[in-house]
Amino acid sequence: MSRAMTPAMYLCPACGATLAADRPRWRCDCGSHLNLARGPGLGRAQIDRDDASLWRYRAALALAAPPRVSFGEGWTPLVERDWHGIAVLFKLESQMPTGSFKDRGTAVMLNHLLEVGVGPIHEDSSGNAGSSIATYAAAAGLVCRIFVPSAAPLGKVVQIAASGAAVESIPGTRQDVTDAALAAVDASFYASHNWQPFFIEGTKTLAYELWEQLDCTVPDNILVPTGYGSNILGLERGFDELMRRGEILRLPRLFAVQAANCAALAAAWSGAARFEPAPTVADGIATVKPVRTAEVLAALRRSQGGVVAVAEDEIAPALRRLGRLGLYVEPTAATVGAALNHLLADGTIGRDETTIAVITGHGLKAADKIAELLWPHAEV
Repeated sequence: MSRAMTPAMYLCPACGATLAADRPRWRCDCGSHLNLARGPGLGRAQIDRDDASLWRYRAALALAAPPRVSFGEGWTPLVERDWHGIAVLFKLESQMPTGSFKDRGTAVMLNHLLEVGVGPIHEDSSGNAGSSIATYAAAAGLVCRIFVPSAAPLGKVVQIAASGAAVESIPGTRQDVTDAALAAVDASFYASHNWQPFFIEGTKTLAYELWEQLDCTVPDNILVPTGYGSNILGLERGFDELMRRGEILRLPRLFAVQAANCAALAAAWSGAARFEPAPTVADGIATVKPVRTAEVLAALRRSQGGVVAVAEDEIAPALRRLGRLGLYVEPTAATVGAALNHLLADGTIGRDETTIAVITGHGLKAADKIAELLWPHAEV
């Protein structure tokens, strides 16, 4: 059963307002983003072990009723591979219904919005969130528009269009795409995975899944390709709930992986006053203005983790090595391999520690970009 029939509560970190999550809302009236109040979590006895999806943790989710739309998202494989002589566990979020981790957040966010009577929606995305939200919107019968960069990978744009969503191609930077979506808030509901906190309520199930797949133990390290930080915040939320329920005694170290060419969180982590974004093949994490920068950095500090920025010329070799391990990933996800190299080389991660690398998106999402990246080195 769901945890409660009363509405969940939003908290505004800027003005301190407390608001009931009883209608479609993506930000506070003061203009700030909103966060969900802390949830009660669940104990292992409350897991619905007959449901091989993220809904096995429905008792911990801030929804009033069972999901109206689902594709069986979640419960993705956790596989071990040898990474330069060290055993690393790869969490294959690339095996989600639309090919990226975004389905974990979309499923919970869209079901909440359906509960509170949402109408037509729109979203801005570099591709993965757009294809995820467009897919779930189609299943729910919602009119949907997705704003994308004009340089977005073709496979992602085609996936969005195939769902019946209207595609709005915006020239310029990723921030220009966000600005275009913000300008459309009077025309339809802004179902933003970067603003709406129920998306993070969905990504917290990644923590529950990892805990359960490791026989109810906690890994030492988790590495995640990171743009806006929804996986970092979801992991912290989930593990915090498990700790407050007494199911675990410590938190894993969380490492946000960024492309050095566009690393807003890395700049903030180091205390840099500003940074100059440049193009990166890791389009999925090319975020100039993360909405929850303070919360993401605080989560990393509490976990005793950090931010790892990888150079552009490190991404293709990591992608190639992952492919040789049978893991076909998009360039954004390949950054986690390059980050592993850094953390292992400098001793931040020990050889005998349990380390998880989250694979956030499938290679089929960006086959055109991968061809450009790897074709000169392809074996014929």
